[in-house]
Amino acid sequence: MRYEYDIIVLGGGAGGLTVAAGAASIGAKVALIEKEAQPGGDCLHVGCVPSKAFIKVANDMYHMRQTAEKHGINLEGSVNMSVVKEKVRNAIETIQIHDDADRFRKMGVDVYIGKGAFKSKHQIEIEDGTVISGKRIVISTGSRPFIPHVEGLKETGFLTNETVFDLDHLPKSLLVIGAGPIGLELAQAMSRLGSSVTVVERSQYVLNKEDEDVKKFATKKFQEEFKILTNAKVEHVTKQMNKKIVTITCKGEQKQVEADEIVVASGRRPNSDAIGLHQVGVQTDSRGFIQVNEYLQTNIPSIYAIGDVNGTYLFTHVAGLEGKSIVQNAVLGLKQKVNYDNIPWVTFTTPEIFHLGLTEEEARKQYREINVYKASLSEVDRFVADHQTEGFVKIIANEKGHIVGAHAIGNGAGDWMQLVVYAKQKGHKVGDLSRMVYPYPNHAAAIQRTTDLYWREKLFNGWVPSLLKKYIQWFR
Repeated sequence: MRYEYDIIVLGGGAGGLTVAAGAASIGAKVALIEKEAQPGGDCLHVGCVPSKAFIKVANDMYHMRQTAEKHGINLEGSVNMSVVKEKVRNAIETIQIHDDADRFRKMGVDVYIGKGAFKSKHQIEIEDGTVISGKRIVISTGSRPFIPHVEGLKETGFLTNETVFDLDHLPKSLLVIGAGPIGLELAQAMSRLGSSVTVVERSQYVLNKEDEDVKKFATKKFQEEFKILTNAKVEHVTKQMNKKIVTITCKGEQKQVEADEIVVASGRRPNSDAIGLHQVGVQTDSRGFIQVNEYLQTNIPSIYAIGDVNGTYLFTHVAGLEGKSIVQNAVLGLKQKVNYDNIPWVTFTTPEIFHLGLTEEEARKQYREINVYKASLSEVDRFVADHQTEGFVKIIANEKGHIVGAHAIGNGAGDWMQLVVYAKQKGHKVGDLSRMVYPYPNHAAAIQRTTDLYWREKLFNGWVPSLLKKYIQWFR
């Protein structure tokens, strides 16, 4: 069969755009299908970009109030959400230039705007009736918020990350369902803008995928700014006048919380249910995530799935990594497995939370012996000078000293912890990070402070101290 395209990309988010650009750059004939008027996906339009712009405005407002209070000035007044929305829109529009459909057309990519669905294993039908064929097809349709079944929630109305940035006014009170990264980022931003925020979380701590020390520290820290109900579940929602009355079971007891608005941040579900997978027999798990092998192929060898829709790691940078692998695997035919061992992620709260590799609990299950090195930011001169000493660095190594996990909570942790990602990826040991030279005083010295513990342990435990003592005595 003669195909119109070497590769068809279904979905123009981070992963899909990476595939389209990469494949076109090496001469492949590429089609990109995007349901929205402009590519970019959730990250650009309703996720990473708008949320970070929103957080920046909220933090500016918060610090402005704090500074004014120190000088005896009381800054009262309502937040102009039109100004906040404009800041968010400006960020999106500036970055949109890089994802513009015409930019990809100039690369040689045929861009189709409209919803697409499988007609056969090698054909996609677009909603206007156009049918195109491709030798390989990549599904990169992303995900959307998962909405839990809560009695009365749909009837009373709710917000998600897709709609919260369109608010015309700041709600006086807000209830957030879910204390994962999205829920906490929005909760803190809204609180700093001036809302009275309550977060409801089913687990004992927030951020249940993080290291135990991080979860405990973060839960305590965020409770200073907004209310967090852990071991809690939303039972039902009713409306009285202009208020939403939320009934919650918390640690075995029922209570009611009033809120002007509710934000649902209780997870994600894949956009795999309306693209005709049943037409071709592509396999999904019970939640709808498309199952792929280590080369990102589905059970149909000519069909691949990347990004949120395959459920591996729901992060923009992972979709980008997988997109690059698709160019090698599906376009060039170089069979290369995707390695997720060195994938970091960051929760962009204040303080930021950094995660790489295994948690201490996971490492203890996987390795016979581990070593844990932990240092407080209060021991690092730059953080002392900045008056931002709350937080810590924790690095986990196997018995040979190789890094298997690293975690941090602190101002800007997502930036200065990147050094550990490189070290782990290149197979360096903990001691190698200690031997580096760090310009004084900088924030990355938190890593040096933590990894210095490796040599302290080596020098003061076991047979090394006695050997050193004999060596020194010999040369006296």
